[in-house]
Amino acid sequence: MNWQELLLKQIDDAYRVSERLIGLLEENDLSWKPSDSNNWMTTGQLLYHMGHACGVPMKGFATGEWDMPSHSDISESKPEATIPPAEKLKSVENLGTALKMLADDKKAAVYSVKFCSENELANKTSTAPWDRSQLILGLRLLQMIDHLNQHKAQLFYYLKLQGKPVNTMHLYT
Repeated sequence: MNWQELLLKQIDDAYRVSERLIGLLEENDLSWKPSDSNNWMTTGQLLYHMGHACGVPMKGFATGEWDMPSHSDISESKPEATIPPAEKLKSVENLGTALKMLADDKKAAVYSVKFCSENELANKTSTAPWDRSQLILGLRLLQMIDHLNQHKAQLFYYLKLQGKPVNTMHLYT
């Protein structure tokens, strides 16, 4: 298996399952969060973040066009200073918007993988705005899929805590 094949398979799986999990929500679930303490996102904020969690940064790695602060803006500050508190995060207004954002982010992820040659994915190194270490491009893109998967699991637990009928298989199918 080559990098492009691996990345495209992982993208397909992550977005398919994320979409299905979103399908288990109702509009009135968007304001729910596990607790008012400890800086939790609402479900709507989590969905907004998922709509930018993978494809948007993948495009930055693949093309050099970042839709976020520059490397120098982040690297010169403390990481916690670059992440706003949950109450300042944007939220989706409805589930249709969340699904559209997720679909657009998937398009950006697929575009980003196809933009890169197999040689670039295997050999070109890059840094992230939040991590100045040099890693190969394929691994950087895989990390962004992992980022979406982390938030997919977060959504799974939000659903579980809300009493929705989910089980472990919902994370994979």
